[in-house]
Amino acid sequence: MDTVTDTVVTIVVLALVLLFVAIVIARTIRIVPQATAVIVERLGRYSRTLDAGLHFLVPFIDKVRATVDLREQVVSFPPQTVITSDNLVVSIDTVIYYQPTDPKAATYEIANYIQAIEQLTVTTLRNVVGSLDLEQTLTSRDQINGQLRGVLDDATGRWGIRVNRVELKAIDPPASVQDSMEKQMRAERDRRAAILNAEGFKQSQILTAEGEKQSQILRAEGSAQAAILRAQGEARAITQVFDAIHRGDPDPKLLAYQYLQTLPQIARGDANKVWIVPSELNDALKGFGSMFAAHGETGNGGGDGGGDGAQGDRAPARRRRPQDEAPAPGFEEPVLEDPSEALNRARAEAAGATAAAEGATRRVSGPGNAEPPAP
Repeated sequence: MDTVTDTVVTIVVLALVLLFVAIVIARTIRIVPQATAVIVERLGRYSRTLDAGLHFLVPFIDKVRATVDLREQVVSFPPQTVITSDNLVVSIDTVIYYQPTDPKAATYEIANYIQAIEQLTVTTLRNVVGSLDLEQTLTSRDQINGQLRGVLDDATGRWGIRVNRVELKAIDPPASVQDSMEKQMRAERDRRAAILNAEGFKQSQILTAEGEKQSQILRAEGSAQAAILRAQGEARAITQVFDAIHRGDPDPKLLAYQYLQTLPQIARGDANKVWIVPSELNDALKGFGSMFAAHGETGNGGGDGGGDGAQGDRAPARRRRPQDEAPAPGFEEPVLEDPSEALNRARAEAAGATAAAEGATRRVSGPGNAEPPAP
């Protein structure tokens, strides 16, 4: 019985010894990861800062006070209400980027540097935004970020913290102000749309007017060329008719006959109520009657079978030129002029006539009658 008791006691003692050895080894050997700093105290006082690697401590004398992460940290603070200079309450969310540079100062100089940075950010943000109105607050993010970073960097430098960047994540004005801003933006967009529509309508009207101007100019030039061509055609027809009359050498009898045929065309028309007979009608009838009388005497002489031919000689013989005879002097074959050259010549003549008329007007008015120049 005593033997069993001794064995149990021995086993318990060995277990306690092994446990104590394990605790001593765990307190003696310390492995520090990369980008991490360990603050070690000896008997309650700061001893040293352990960097990355393997380190040995004195068990039960050296104690690890804090482990500091040396990497850059990001912390987002909840929305804070800030009053602008125009008495509007806005809600601002901030994001801070910081990095511990001195683990000893971060451990002993401030109890909770995260909470300290948050409160310092809130107070600084209220001071900066309180001097700006709403429009400046919404459009001056870079300026606010720079001021916040400068103040925080100066305050946290003695804490072993470096503030690398400060960002305003969101600036939310009140709902009534947002509604007013949306209405203002909608009105601005409507104004720009109206201006664009007016500009488009103006351009379309200008283009339409230019098109009408060009079309009228082209129609006027076409009408001018057509009038020139008609005038040249009529001149050529009159010249050919006049030359044909001279070639045919008509006698007064033929002319009297044509005159009688033309008279009914003169009296034609619904507007003609009175027909005035011209005085030349008697001469035409006399010539026409003498023509029939001469024709009758010539026919009777031929019916008697061989008169002396003196009666036949009373009707004057009609002289005709041969068809291949040259035209009379002054009636050469007309040549059609180029329409563009005729149009340019007509424009030059019109410009010369206008200049001459203006010169005559100035000479008539005289220097004393000249109108004063327009202001």
